[in-house]
Amino acid sequence: MTLNGSIEDVGYLKCDTDDASETQEEKLGEEAFDTVNSSIVSGESIRFFVNVNLEVQPTQAADGESPDGCGLLHTSRKYLKLKNFEEEIRAHRDIDGFLARASIILNEPATSLDDVLRAMVLRIAHDPHNMEPNCNLDLLMSMLFTDAGAPMAVHLLSDTIQGVTATVTGVQYQQSWLCIICISKSLQKRHVCISRLVRPQNWGENSCEVRFVILVLAPPKMKSTKTAAEVGRTFATMFLDITFRQKLLKTRTVEEFKEALVHQRQLLTMSQASPSNMKIYNMSYACLPRPHPRLRSKDFLPVGKGIREDFARRFPVYPLDFTDGIIGKNKAVGKYITTTLFLYFACLLPTIAFGSLNDENTDGAIVIRRICDDYNLDFNTFYAWTGLWNSFFLAVYALFNLSLIMSLFKRSTEEIIALFISITFMLDAVKGMVKIFQKYYYGNTPGNYSVDHSSLVSLLGLSTNLNASFHTALNNSLMGSPQELTSMSSHPNKHPGRDTAVLSLLIMLGTLWLGYTLYQFRKSPYLHPYMREILSDCALPISVLTFSLICSYGFQEIKMSKFRYNPSESMFEIAKMQSLSLGAISSAMGLGFLLSMLFFIEQNLVAALANAPENRLVKGTAYHWDLLLIAIINTGLSLYGMPWIHAAYPHSPLHVRALAQVEDRVEHGHICETIVNVRETRLTSLGASILVGFSLLLLPFPLQWIPKPVLYGLFLYIALTSIDANQLFERLALLLKDQASYPPTHYIRRVPQRKIHYFTGLQVLQLLLLCAFGMSPLPYMKMIFPLIMIAMVPIRYKLLPQIIEAKYLDVMDAEH
Repeated sequence: MTLNGSIEDVGYLKCDTDDASETQEEKLGEEAFDTVNSSIVSGESIRFFVNVNLEVQPTQAADGESPDGCGLLHTSRKYLKLKNFEEEIRAHRDIDGFLARASIILNEPATSLDDVLRAMVLRIAHDPHNMEPNCNLDLLMSMLFTDAGAPMAVHLLSDTIQGVTATVTGVQYQQSWLCIICISKSLQKRHVCISRLVRPQNWGENSCEVRFVILVLAPPKMKSTKTAAEVGRTFATMFLDITFRQKLLKTRTVEEFKEALVHQRQLLTMSQASPSNMKIYNMSYACLPRPHPRLRSKDFLPVGKGIREDFARRFPVYPLDFTDGIIGKNKAVGKYITTTLFLYFACLLPTIAFGSLNDENTDGAIVIRRICDDYNLDFNTFYAWTGLWNSFFLAVYALFNLSLIMSLFKRSTEEIIALFISITFMLDAVKGMVKIFQKYYYGNTPGNYSVDHSSLVSLLGLSTNLNASFHTALNNSLMGSPQELTSMSSHPNKHPGRDTAVLSLLIMLGTLWLGYTLYQFRKSPYLHPYMREILSDCALPISVLTFSLICSYGFQEIKMSKFRYNPSESMFEIAKMQSLSLGAISSAMGLGFLLSMLFFIEQNLVAALANAPENRLVKGTAYHWDLLLIAIINTGLSLYGMPWIHAAYPHSPLHVRALAQVEDRVEHGHICETIVNVRETRLTSLGASILVGFSLLLLPFPLQWIPKPVLYGLFLYIALTSIDANQLFERLALLLKDQASYPPTHYIRRVPQRKIHYFTGLQVLQLLLLCAFGMSPLPYMKMIFPLIMIAMVPIRYKLLPQIIEAKYLDVMDAEH
């Protein structure tokens, strides 16, 4: 098992004789290498090997040994990356901690490995700064070797780190130093001891001329950056340099030894690379922060440049968007079907739920309708003019390549906005459930509902000749039946609907539980992997349909809160554009401009999240072209009073996730999900859109079978699944975790823990600012919400660097 690659049966082809003569290999003879299979490693690089002998398993259970005295030895090797002293803060802290309570033995006269290690362990034990009351020295010594607890004596080091050079001719070990690491439950903190031997010692294969021994001891439960292997990696990186080792041989006192360590640390920090005769390759795991964009006026000219580039990039692969997975070897028809069903339910049901909540929260009137009521304007016409101005500004943004401005949005800013949207889903579900409890459990029915149907419609500003559409039908006319409300108000002092409230809560939580359990089912050991993937992809429709049937047929005697659909006479009647005055059209232009900024930010933000590097999309982006298409489509929708469209969060990233092939990989003992590839197709979104259109035939029946609590559970499911890969949420979770459970992410390695928490707190403050404006009950505060989102850019570039160093901000905004 390796971190940056794997080598099986690595041969010991040549000894490193950097501190002695070149004739040592000839003295050993060729017999020492007869039993080792050699292999050729391409490229030139240097690494250090961790040689781990995990266990000795005897071949016989009776007496622990076979008749001829043979046993089994399990050996595992893996590469370790060199410690980056420029970026990894723990490298400096490991050295500082060692210098503060240094255990250094100069001119050790012992010749055997056991005597040298025993002297080092005793030095650590007798150091007043390194007291370990529960440490058993004999037990600790035995744990350094493979024969600890074994019935036969196989006296080899269990866990070591050595420097190697991989060349085209084989693997060359560095023989003059050896790093030994040990983990013991009896230890309370980490310890490091360095011993310099009087003369080179031959301790066997690959350790022919050892002059330096580094002993690292650590308890088992440590933060991922503080483990024994990480500390050993720090010192091993320093000892790779032959010049540094020769300098240590010339030191006479402990203080000179420490000064050499400090000087070597400075050299490694400034060079940001290995010594001159060593080359680091495979930097795919390096932290690559987004470069600071330097936009100039000429980047936005000529007009339409971005659209032409997007079209040229996407047009050659356009046919593949419809044939990939259908024609060829790698077919994925089943994957497309399950993803289409997921996207269909994820788009349709939130529309119904948001329409129902909008009706309850605003008495059936959206923000634009409230403005029309305040100034006595025709809603359909004002809505159409607002949409036309919105589309006009979006087209201008696309023609003048303004999507380049989105490069100013760092990853942290994108994740704040994404988490804000997830929070809105959760709050909408909570608000809906609170209203159900107020209505059924406590009997607090707001207002007088003993009105007939015509007066209720008149109150909402709806009439029989009102031009309704699928948008207004769902978003403005979804409500509980007035007969039900009348029956509730006739018994104000009783609570006949408590069973409805409790069942609604159980149905909502059940929908969330079943959906999220099936979503995580691909990680379970049950069933075939293909079946687990199908169940995970179909988690949303299965949970919705299951609890809708349970609620509709299992509890028929309990009346549940459902939406009501008011059919309209005409859905395709063009608005009377000439009925508004010039002043009203100008007002619509101002509102359209604010909406265009919101559409512009969310469209590009969602596109950036969907095209994130970790998703491994390969067909290219089309930010400007997509924005122009949104403007064209919304122009037609505005004229007919239909809802506007743009990329939505979290549906779009979840759509990409549903089409992805995901693998679980282990890094430093932590399991992380990695996207291997994504099947980039248009068939799933096209199929989902067609199904949404056919859903008009399902109104009012059977869509009314879906009770509101199921829709609220859907909200919670979407919110919960959308925050899985949100780095802000992960860093918030760090506040509640033990340090030993911290994942080995790039920012954990490269940023001080306190700075991480400071940065997380500042992000939370920005999130609260978004919530204050985006969730305000005042409609005019919501209108300036896009300006608050844009204001987060100067906050990130101007304010945050005054609190946290820019280099740490760039690391936390990096992709890996």
